[in-house]
Amino acid sequence: MTSLPDLKAHILSLTRDYARQAHASHRPAADPARTPWPEGSPIPYAGRVFTEDEVEAAVSSTLDFWLTLGAEGEAFQKELAAFLGVRACLAVNSGSSANLLALSALTSPLLSSERRLRPGDEVITCAAGFPTTVTPILQNGCIPVFLDNDPVTGNLRVDQLEQAYVPGRTKAVMAAHALGNPFDLAAVLAFCRRHQLWLIEDNCDALGCSYTMPRSVAESLGFKDNSPGLDAGPDHVIRWTGTWGDLSTQSFYPPHHLTMGEGGAVNIVNSALLRRIVESFRDWGRDCWCPSGKDDTCGKRYDWQLGELPKGYDHKYIYSHFGYNLKPLDPQAAIGRVQLRRLPEFIEARKRNWLRLRRGLEPLSHLLEFCLPTHATGFDPATGAFEWDDSGCSTDCSWFGFLLLVKPEAPFTSSDLGRHLASVGVGTRMLFGGNLLKQPAFVQLRSERPEALRLVEAEMPGADLVMERAIFLGTFPGLTEAMIDQEVSLIRQFVANLV
Repeated sequence: MTSLPDLKAHILSLTRDYARQAHASHRPAADPARTPWPEGSPIPYAGRVFTEDEVEAAVSSTLDFWLTLGAEGEAFQKELAAFLGVRACLAVNSGSSANLLALSALTSPLLSSERRLRPGDEVITCAAGFPTTVTPILQNGCIPVFLDNDPVTGNLRVDQLEQAYVPGRTKAVMAAHALGNPFDLAAVLAFCRRHQLWLIEDNCDALGCSYTMPRSVAESLGFKDNSPGLDAGPDHVIRWTGTWGDLSTQSFYPPHHLTMGEGGAVNIVNSALLRRIVESFRDWGRDCWCPSGKDDTCGKRYDWQLGELPKGYDHKYIYSHFGYNLKPLDPQAAIGRVQLRRLPEFIEARKRNWLRLRRGLEPLSHLLEFCLPTHATGFDPATGAFEWDDSGCSTDCSWFGFLLLVKPEAPFTSSDLGRHLASVGVGTRMLFGGNLLKQPAFVQLRSERPEALRLVEAEMPGADLVMERAIFLGTFPGLTEAMIDQEVSLIRQFVANLV
């Protein structure tokens, strides 16, 4: 009779053979074992990139059949935290759930009364982006205060921050690094420090992006050390995005920098208290911190007295928050661990793909305006080098997508371009929800409860411009050079037929 270890090894060997044959088209673009892309076939804007390693990890974990978050999840959380250089990462079932948990954590009664968010408190965000960066603010009874967007970077306009601030009411800033382009962290952090505000970085589109500050600026904001694996020299501090704020969030949905199918994470940058709070909200709101399947790690399971419960009530069933159950599954975490090992190569592939698109579309710069990294003032297509402003800050983008704006003088719109590319099999996306204030849910909210949100200015021209003229192509590591060149050729042909 075959032993269980040998039987499992045989199953996993067959699994690898199957995956090599069935999923060869999903391998990284640079992998020589990848199925060649048939010229003229569809080009998605994003997708899963994996090999037999991820499939084996998922099947191995499933055969063990623990299922709920366990050993693989614990390892994944520690490995992601080590990569970023943060205190802790807590895996969740989606990036949207991560945003909900991060904002909800700031409502905890365990925080000081001065900084705790309560219904009616205000959280600064921006108008254009993905809705679940904003909806957690509303779901917790707080008021989102909308800044406009800079259409060239896609990010919030930091020059409007002080205008948005209301003493005693403004408690936090929650904003995304748009399409892997870090927002102006130096300005946002200085604003938050000045007014003792929380900062939540929505890092869902930006895992593997970095931001550099002059050391004097960084140290004045409380940062002395670089992130693991990064070095900007003695005069600067460089850190991954998602490590500058108090909390940050990740998404591991298939288009993102790594995938678990569904999934996400909350990154706790420094605070042990915030770690405890986020974990409580994620795990039903319970006070107990024992992982699933373990008991009495505090050593006093039956010795607590909290609330009005009798002394000795089982700590596993004491609840200090109105929480959720937002954990992913252990097989997902097993996949994530393999993906995390690929992250450095995925980051570099996204940079290369953005640069190839930018160079290929340069001849259309009279009709198309291209995104620039935050703090960049110009770009040299020949060298691939950026010119930087005089702040001393710079960004290194692991691009989620290649954003472009159709200029008003162009004989076509962004929708025309998107419609044409879809007809020839090229995937594109708008900048998610565009100006969210124009979305049906927000229009209805403003009509029924105008006090539920606030605009720093009556009009949002930057967000409207992004909504009306922006479109983005993919940069994911499954794109080959031939696929990118085909995209460029199709866009050039489309324009040539109209000009």
